[in-house]
Amino acid sequence: MSVFTGSAVAIVTPFHDDAEQTINYDAFAKFIDFQIANGTDAIVVCGSTGESATMTEEEHLEACRFVVDYVKHRVPVIAGTGSNCTKTAANLTEAVRGYGADAALVITPYYNKGTQEGMYQHFRAVAEAGKGMPVLMYNVPSRTGVNLLPETVARLVREVPGIVGIKEACGDLSQIVKLMALTDGNIELYSGNDDQTVPIMAVGGLGVISVVANVAPQEMHDLCAAFVAGDFAKARRLQFETEELFECLFSEVNPIPVKKAVNLLGFEAGPLRLPLTEMTPAKAEKMKEAMKKLGIL
Repeated sequence: MSVFTGSAVAIVTPFHDDAEQTINYDAFAKFIDFQIANGTDAIVVCGSTGESATMTEEEHLEACRFVVDYVKHRVPVIAGTGSNCTKTAANLTEAVRGYGADAALVITPYYNKGTQEGMYQHFRAVAEAGKGMPVLMYNVPSRTGVNLLPETVARLVREVPGIVGIKEACGDLSQIVKLMALTDGNIELYSGNDDQTVPIMAVGGLGVISVVANVAPQEMHDLCAAFVAGDFAKARRLQFETEELFECLFSEVNPIPVKKAVNLLGFEAGPLRLPLTEMTPAKAEKMKEAMKKLGIL
């Protein structure tokens, strides 16, 4: 069975608007309930959109444990456990397995940038620490500076128990087609870019790990569900209808716009942690109009 099918929200982490900017768990609970009530098929906690890069390891694990405990199996919970340090990623993965997370999402090592062999060994070590828990790799060269190539992905899926799939955000559809060809489609493929959800599902993807779903969970769920049901016209229409919002949500570095959008919806997402800063007013206004046009504000 796959980890999930449909739309998983790469959920923002609400912070208190005070000097410490501690995690606001009351707001987190309300936002999780909103997501589940509006069709989100899975929750990804402590990913890039959740500002995991500026969390301490203690905060990171506390947030993962909270989400697993609060969701109570209503939908799958996928915990971000990536690091550019293999030992740290392995330790995080082992910990969230103990909490009861349904899977781990592990980004390629950034900054120190392993070779293809280094990334193979990195993911192997992390999967072994997970002791059979499903591991989804995360390929996003625009953030990490390194590209996990199809040959390496196919080797990992073939040789390493526990590694079941990938969140693919390379942006190169030809690379993704090659990946599916090399694995004979025997991999759980998820789009890492909202605007490529339909194209990636067309070559065998199971859905999307979505930023847009933070503010349009029903729309992203419906898009994926339509495709799975064979209603490709509806899936295309929803893909087109969310395009303007997608552009606004990525008009500045993610998660700057989406956190502003969640606050606009009335949820207490709170501030961003430095070095991220607030969205520029002109772009925020344009995003508000896109949200109104889609009928979510």
